[in-house]
Amino acid sequence: MAHILTAVSGSEADVVPITRALISVSDKAGIVELCTYLASKNVELLSTGGTAKKLRDAGLTCIDVSDYTGSPECLDGRVKTLHPKVHGGLLGVRGNAQHEKDMADNGIGKIDITILNLYPFEATVAKGAAFEQCIENIDIGGPSMLRSTAKNHAFTTIVTSPDQYDEVKATIEEHGGTTLAMRKRFAARAFSLSASYDSAIATWFTKELGEESPVVTRVYKPEFPLKYGCNPHQKPAGISSLLNSNLPFTVLNGTPGYINLLDAANAWLLVKELREATGLAAASSFKHVSPAGAAVAVPLTDVECAAYEVTPEAAAKLTPSALAYLRARNADPMCSFGDYAAVSDIVDEDTALILKKEVSDGIVAPGYTPEALEILKSKKGGKFIVLEAKADFKPDSVEYREVYGMTFCQKRNDVVITKDHMTKNVVTKGGLSALSEDAIRDMIVASICVKYTQSNSVGFAKDGMMVGVGAGQQSRVDCVKLAGRKVTTWYLRQHPKVLGLQFKQGVKRQDRVNARVRYIEGDFTDEERTRWEAQFETVPEPLTTAEKDEFMKQATGVTISSDAFFPFRDSIDHASKVGVSYVAQPGGSVQDPQVTQCCDDYGMVMSFTSVRLFHH
Repeated sequence: MAHILTAVSGSEADVVPITRALISVSDKAGIVELCTYLASKNVELLSTGGTAKKLRDAGLTCIDVSDYTGSPECLDGRVKTLHPKVHGGLLGVRGNAQHEKDMADNGIGKIDITILNLYPFEATVAKGAAFEQCIENIDIGGPSMLRSTAKNHAFTTIVTSPDQYDEVKATIEEHGGTTLAMRKRFAARAFSLSASYDSAIATWFTKELGEESPVVTRVYKPEFPLKYGCNPHQKPAGISSLLNSNLPFTVLNGTPGYINLLDAANAWLLVKELREATGLAAASSFKHVSPAGAAVAVPLTDVECAAYEVTPEAAAKLTPSALAYLRARNADPMCSFGDYAAVSDIVDEDTALILKKEVSDGIVAPGYTPEALEILKSKKGGKFIVLEAKADFKPDSVEYREVYGMTFCQKRNDVVITKDHMTKNVVTKGGLSALSEDAIRDMIVASICVKYTQSNSVGFAKDGMMVGVGAGQQSRVDCVKLAGRKVTTWYLRQHPKVLGLQFKQGVKRQDRVNARVRYIEGDFTDEERTRWEAQFETVPEPLTTAEKDEFMKQATGVTISSDAFFPFRDSIDHASKVGVSYVAQPGGSVQDPQVTQCCDDYGMVMSFTSVRLFHH
C-alpha cells in the first residue's frame, strides 16, 4: 500500500504580496501588459527563452531563469526550469521552520506567482505534424511548475490563461496581493488543465499505437448556470465548454434554458446542412428537440399564400431567409407555437418581422443585420433569445453522454447527405430517369430533417418544405400515420372552405391557426364546439369526410424519408393515401423486395440511401 503523506504546516495568510514572478508562456497575448503592471509594483520578473525576449523588447527588465539558477538551458531547451531553485521557490511552505531553513541553506528564494501556459500539443497534432514533432511539443517543465505552484496555493498563485490576467491585476490593486480564495480557484483550474493536457497526450499516444486509450479525461469549464434542467425540480443545471474550447454559440439576447439550447444545437445543424446540400437558404422550427418544420427557400403558390396569411405581393418580396422560415413555420403551425427557430443565413429585417408576429422562444443564425437584431431584442419584453452561431466552431469527432452512471461515446453523425445518396440506387421501375430535380431536393430536405428528429422518425416533404414529421414512435408505421395525419392537415388548410373561414375581428393569429386545424379535424365536444363557434362571424358549415377525401385525391408529388428501413409494406400503403410519389430510405431489410414491389404498385419512385439516421 502506498505511503500517504501527512500535511505540512506553516503560517496562514489570506493575502500574499507578490515580490517575484516566474513567467513562461507560449501564448503571449496580454503578457507584456501584465508584466508591465507587475514591474510597476516592484515585482522581480524571472523568465525563459522567447518570453524573456518579448519582455525585454517591450523595455522590461527580467532575469533569465538560467542566470537565476546558475544552470544553463540544455538539451535543446528540454531542461530550463527543472531545478531546486525554481521548484523549491514554488513549493516552500512559508512559516515552516524546516522549509525556511532548507531554502536559506540552498540559496532558494520564494517565487510568489507563476504565469504560464503549456506547449501547444493539441494544436501540433491537429496540424498533422509528424510523430517526432508531436513528441517534442509535450511540455515537461510547464506542467511541473504548474503542479508545484498549484499544490502550494496557500502561498503561491498559478496563472494559466490570459483571461485571468485582468483579475490578477484587479486583486493585487485592491488587496495588495493575491487572495486565498482566488489562489484556490486558479489552482483548481490549473489541475484541470494538467489533467486535460495529459489526457490528450495519452489518448493521442495510444491511438498512434493502434490501441484503445487506457483512460479518457474530459475537463469542462462552467460557462453559465441555467435556471433548471428539463424540469423545474432538476437543479442545479448549467452549460459548460470543454476546457480550452469555445461554445458553438454567442448569446446576443435573452437567457437560454436547457431545452432551448438542445433545440438550438439540433436546429442549427439541420439548417446548416440543408444550406450546404441544396445551396438554398434554409430554416427550421424546433420543439422539444425535434423539428415541427423545416424548409428551404422555394417560392410560394397563391394558394399557399392564402393558407399562410401572406399576400402574393408580399410573398414575392420576401428575402430567401424570410421565405424559408415562413415555410418552416407553416409546416405545422400548431406544433410550432413557442418554437425555437434556426436560419442558415444572416437574419434580415424581413425574417425578423415574420418572427415578431409569431409566438417563439428564440432563434439561432450565423448573424443578424442591425435592424433585425433590434426587432428581435424587443420581442417578449426583451426576453427573446438570440444566439449567434460561430462559423469557425468545429466539434470533436467523438461525442460523449452520461446516463445513470454510464458514459456513452460515439463518433458524431457527421455523414453529409447529398444528391448522390438519392440517385445512386433507385430501385423502382423507371430508375434514375423517374426522379426530377425537385424530387431530389425534397428527398434531401426530408432526409436531413429526419437526421435531427427523435427516432423512430419519418418525414414528408413537398416543394422544399416539410409537411409532416412523425417523431419518437416505437413502430415505424405509427410514425407514418402520425406524420401522414399532419400532411393531410397541411393539404386541407388549402381547402376553399378552410380558406373561406370568416373570423371575428380581434381573434389572434395563433387562435386562427388552431381553429382551422380543429375545423379540419372536426371531432369537437359540445363544450368545445360552443367556444370554437364563438370565434366566427358566421358559424361555418362542417367540412365533411366526403369533401376531405375528394380534396385529398389531388395530393401528389410528396416525398417520404425514413431514418431506417421500412420493415413491411404497411408504411408504403399508408403513405399512398397522402400523395406520396417519392421514397428515400436506407434499405437493408429482408422485406426490401416486398417494399419495392409495393412502391411499384403505387407508381412511387424509391431510392435506397444506404445511410441509417437514428437520432437519440
